[in-house]
Amino acid sequence: MVSSNPWPRFLAQTLALFTVIALTGFIFGVLPEALLVALVCFLVYHGVNFYRLERWLRVSRKSRPPELSGVWRALADSIVRRHGHYRQRQQYLVALMDRLSDSVKAMPDGTIILSESGEMLWWNELAARYLGLQWPRDRFLRIGNLIRHPDFAEHIVAGELNAAVRIPAPRNSRRTLEIRLGAYGSAQHLLLVRDLTQIHRLETMRRDFVGNITHELRTPLTVLRGMSEEIASMESPDAESLVRPAQLMEQQIDRMSRLIEDLLLLSRLETEASSKASTAVDIPAVLDDVLKEAESLSGGRHRIQSQIDRELMIRGDEDELRSAFSNLLANAVSYTGENGIVDVQWFQAGGKACLAVADTGPGIAPHHIPRLTERFYRADSGRSAKSGGTGLGLAIVKHVLSRHDAELEINSTVGEGSTFTAVFPHGHGYELQ
Repeated sequence: MVSSNPWPRFLAQTLALFTVIALTGFIFGVLPEALLVALVCFLVYHGVNFYRLERWLRVSRKSRPPELSGVWRALADSIVRRHGHYRQRQQYLVALMDRLSDSVKAMPDGTIILSESGEMLWWNELAARYLGLQWPRDRFLRIGNLIRHPDFAEHIVAGELNAAVRIPAPRNSRRTLEIRLGAYGSAQHLLLVRDLTQIHRLETMRRDFVGNITHELRTPLTVLRGMSEEIASMESPDAESLVRPAQLMEQQIDRMSRLIEDLLLLSRLETEASSKASTAVDIPAVLDDVLKEAESLSGGRHRIQSQIDRELMIRGDEDELRSAFSNLLANAVSYTGENGIVDVQWFQAGGKACLAVADTGPGIAPHHIPRLTERFYRADSGRSAKSGGTGLGLAIVKHVLSRHDAELEINSTVGEGSTFTAVFPHGHGYELQ
C-alpha cells in the first residue's frame, strides 16, 4: 500500500542514493564521474516513468495505469482516485439534469429561460408548441422580437415579476396565452406560458350566456307585465276583453317554459356522464313519432317527405336521440317558408348511420355556419324570434351527438336551402345492427 504522501520517502531515498554514490566516488577518487552517472540514471528512471504516465493520460484514462514505481505509482493512484470521484460526480450531475429536464417537461406550462437581456437560452416542448419555437434556430433570439403584442412588450419593459398578461398566441390568434415572468438564478428570468384557450372560451360563453338569457327573458316578462297592467286598468273586465291578454300571456309562459326545459336539458347533457346504453334504439320508430310532431307543427303549410331504412338501428340513449331529431325537424319546419319541402332520410353510407334533414328554406350564409351550435346564436335573430324558438335547439343537438360519438355536418346555400346531417360512426359502443 503506497503512502498517501510519498514525497518524504521519495526525498529520503533520493538523498540516500546520492550520498552512497558520492561516498563511493570519493573513496575511489572518481567523485565527479560518479555523480554524473547517478544524475543520468536518475533522469532516465524518472523520464521513463514520466513518459509512461503521460502516454497513459493522453491515450486513455479509462484503462489501467501502467506499471510504475515510487512516487510515480502514488501519483498514478491519486489520478485514478480523483478521476473516479470526478466520474461519480459527473454521473450524479447528469442524472440530476435528466430529472430536472423530465420535471420541466412534465410541467403543465411552457417554460423558457431568458438571459438578463431577454435572449432565449432554453425552452421545453410546450413552449415550442405554444410559440412555434425551433431548436436551435431560435436560440439566443430576443423574446421581444418573437412576441410583438403591445401588452406583452409593456409587461416586459415594466419587469413586473409574477404578474400575468393575456395575449393571443403569435402563431395562432384563436389560442389565448397567459404569460408570467419570474426571477431565475442571479441574472436570468423564467418565462411561464400557459394555454388559457379553453378557460377564455368558457368565460366568453358564460358572459354571452348571461347576456343572452337576460335578453330572452326580457321580452316575455315585458309582455306579461304589460298584460297585467292592461287588465289592472280595466274597470269592469268581461270575458271577451280578457281573451287577447290571456292568449298573449299563455304564449309567453309557454315560451319561458320551453326555454327553461331546454336549459335544464342542456345542463344535464353537459354535466352528466353518458350512459352509453347497450340496448339498440329503434330509430325508424323514433323518426315516425318525430315526423308526426313536425307535421303537427307545420299545420299543412309544408310538404314533409321521408325515406327511412327500416332495418338500420344504432345503440344509444333513446330519449336523447329523440330530442336531437325533434330539434332538427322543428328547425327545418320553422325556417322553411309556406309550401316549402322538408326531406328526412335515414340511411347507411360508408359503414356509418346518417340522418339527413334537408329543407328549401332561405339558406345560411357561410360565416354563420361555424357558430350555429352555440347557445342562443341566431343567423337571423328577427326571424328566429318570430318562430318562437329558444335558440338552444342546435346546441342540444350538438351535445347529444357528442355523447354518441357522432358529428353534425351542415351544408347550406343562400336562397336554396340547408341540409343538417347527423353522422353516427361504426363502433364506439354504437354499432350498427
